[in-house]
Amino acid sequence: MFKSLSDRLSGIFEKIKSKGSLKENDVEEALREVRVALLEADVSLSVVKEFLEKAKKKAIGSKLIKSVSPGQVVIQIVNDILVEILGYKEDPINLKATPPVIILMVGLQGSGKTTTSAKIAKRLKIKDKKKVLMASLDVQRPAAQEQLSILGKQVDVSTVDIVVGQKPVEIAKRSLEQAKKESFDVLILDTAGRLQIDNALMKEVESISKETNPNEILLVSDAMIGQESVNVAKEFNDKLKLTGIVLTRLDGDARGGAALSMKSVTGCPIKLIGVGEKMEALEVFYPDRIANRILGMGDVVSLVEEASATVKKEDAEKLDKKIKKGEFSLEDLAKQLNQMKKIGGLKEILSKLPGASKLQDQMGKANIDDKIITRQQAIISSMTIEEKENYKVIHASRKKRIALGSGTTIQEVNKLLKQYHTMLKMMKKYGNLDKKTLMRQGFGNMLPPGLQ
Repeated sequence: MFKSLSDRLSGIFEKIKSKGSLKENDVEEALREVRVALLEADVSLSVVKEFLEKAKKKAIGSKLIKSVSPGQVVIQIVNDILVEILGYKEDPINLKATPPVIILMVGLQGSGKTTTSAKIAKRLKIKDKKKVLMASLDVQRPAAQEQLSILGKQVDVSTVDIVVGQKPVEIAKRSLEQAKKESFDVLILDTAGRLQIDNALMKEVESISKETNPNEILLVSDAMIGQESVNVAKEFNDKLKLTGIVLTRLDGDARGGAALSMKSVTGCPIKLIGVGEKMEALEVFYPDRIANRILGMGDVVSLVEEASATVKKEDAEKLDKKIKKGEFSLEDLAKQLNQMKKIGGLKEILSKLPGASKLQDQMGKANIDDKIITRQQAIISSMTIEEKENYKVIHASRKKRIALGSGTTIQEVNKLLKQYHTMLKMMKKYGNLDKKTLMRQGFGNMLPPGLQ
């Protein structure tokens, strides 16, 4: 996510930070490079102009020139403007309405509307404890209604029965009646898309909108198509007055032009972002956290939140007690490795750590991937109960047996034991780690050698 832009900006800032003081022409040169970086990232020209005007106005002045660390001031200025352009603060789905809250999903064919509908339904069900009903109004695409029904079963969310021959507006009315009758909190209406915007598509969604009076009209747009997604958003917004945008496939968008342009061009907030194929891979769009990622500062807050969400309260309490007593075993370590997999593996964790781009580059050069977690789990699985509880008994002959049993090498066994020993020392040092600190610092110590 944003890798190419992040790399370019990091390079520009490194040059600035290497100078003890900055003159006005130094700042102007840096901003010219920032302009090129933004344009190459497919950011809208109007947004780039706005960005540079604000940056120059803030940067050229006595505060910057006389600053002890002018490079840091420039980075802070860029960060502040990025946050402003991205929308200042998060704008989640508005559920403050008389149930059922109606969410109308619109967008072009292939943007991921149906999958995103299911992701939102699951999120609302689990995080907000809402009773959700989904309905497919797509009678254009073959098996579209069946697809939503299958996804509904997958995320354990109710879907409206399919009635062959019904038109979209009729399905919408029937769905609303069912949602009211059966006391659903939220009704998600998944509309049909087209390969491109046309009158038939707009008339259909306008009719559905008038009939149902939705609380949210969310455009689902593919970030990978760059500026075209911004154009699509503008057209939909002109016709429907969107309340929000969901950007899909943002995890595969190295440039980030769509995310940086959407809010400024349309005036419509990005509410959610799709960051993977799994049903859990949907995040609230936090402008400040995204700005941090773009500038290579990481997003540890999101990482800690995700880590906390995968840990049961009772399990965390048991782990806290073990740590306080100095009883953190290799079996506990295996459970922590499993937590890393649940969060998304090394790639996802590294993407949210400061200096993410460099860490990922190091991973690539060292040929390290998520298989390392599986191999470490295999090593621990090949140990006896005694070895898991007391690593000090693992001497040469036992290491050889463990390596053979796990299909790994003695060197890999040694590396794992060394990392485990580092974690033990860290836990003894800090003693009363809470769950969030454990997750944050524990992950740092479990990164493969060379990435710590």
